[in-house]
Amino acid sequence: MFQAKAYAAASASSPLALTTIPRRDATPHDVQIEILFCGICHSDLHAARDEWNRFMPTVYPIVPGHEIVGRVTKVGSAVTKFRVGDLAAVGCLVDSDGTCAACKAGHEHFCMNATFTYNGPDKHTGGVTYGGYSDAVVVDQRFVLKVPKNLDLAGTAPLLCAGITTWSPMRQHKVGKGKKVGVVGLGGLGHMGVKFGRAFGAHVVVFTTSPGKAADARRLGADEVVVTKDPAQLLPHAGTFDFILDTVSADHDLNAYLNLLRPFGNLTLVGAPAKPLAVDSFAVIFGRRSVSGSNIGSIAETQEMLDFCGQHGITADVEVIPIQRLNEAYERLLKSDVRYRFCIDMASLQRP
Repeated sequence: MFQAKAYAAASASSPLALTTIPRRDATPHDVQIEILFCGICHSDLHAARDEWNRFMPTVYPIVPGHEIVGRVTKVGSAVTKFRVGDLAAVGCLVDSDGTCAACKAGHEHFCMNATFTYNGPDKHTGGVTYGGYSDAVVVDQRFVLKVPKNLDLAGTAPLLCAGITTWSPMRQHKVGKGKKVGVVGLGGLGHMGVKFGRAFGAHVVVFTTSPGKAADARRLGADEVVVTKDPAQLLPHAGTFDFILDTVSADHDLNAYLNLLRPFGNLTLVGAPAKPLAVDSFAVIFGRRSVSGSNIGSIAETQEMLDFCGQHGITADVEVIPIQRLNEAYERLLKSDVRYRFCIDMASLQRP
């Protein structure tokens, strides 16, 4: 065991503050990483404040962070994929059982015994896993990813969650040339959906309640922008979309978007509203439209996504902050006051 510096919340009402946490020494299959940047996901805030207590209660102290980019500082004797000095990344998972049907099919993110990067059971220490708001992490090489050398590291970090969360369903539904694709919401997830849709060659339409985001949507790659505060703007698009990615976590009307789908079109939810959303059966029956959901992606998908981003120069739009401004960033996140993702420069952890 060794001690690592980190920022942790001691309770649901406590601000995150400097502390030290135990990290295991690298086993033969482990990679030890010096964390250089860590993105801030809205899930971090939910977990730190125990807002998902109903199905995922928080164990304190909690060190959030599952958008990790860093440099390898140590490798175990059985590690073959990484060398000291390599750039590496870690996303939302750090382990799975490897034996279930999901794991054998290459879908370890659906493993019932998967271990999350933070607030999961840590079989090595007997406690819980600690995330990326730290100066170091030790992870089994199966869950460590290679980072293309040409990418900005701060902008790469959010790809480990916001990137793969949007990439996976868009690939699943074969978004590409000749397809008309909608992205509902232009935040941390939505702005990545726009970038990927554009890179795939699709015709991308952004749906937003904020007229002030129209210019930014086009800068990111949108072909059209629909301001949904005016329902009349939806009418010309009825029955024309092959795929719609819904990134909104607030309560909203799904049926307005279902009616925009072509026959056999799909609407995929990646946002997670607190209350169930109503679906009009007629909106899906006529045209055999479908509603589905998606969360992150497999390790293989995530590596494919990172490689694609390296080839096309795609990263998230980030506001880089020192870790000392972490609590301020959480408050701003609640107000959607970021375009489009906060990322912590972990070098700041070493400052007084």
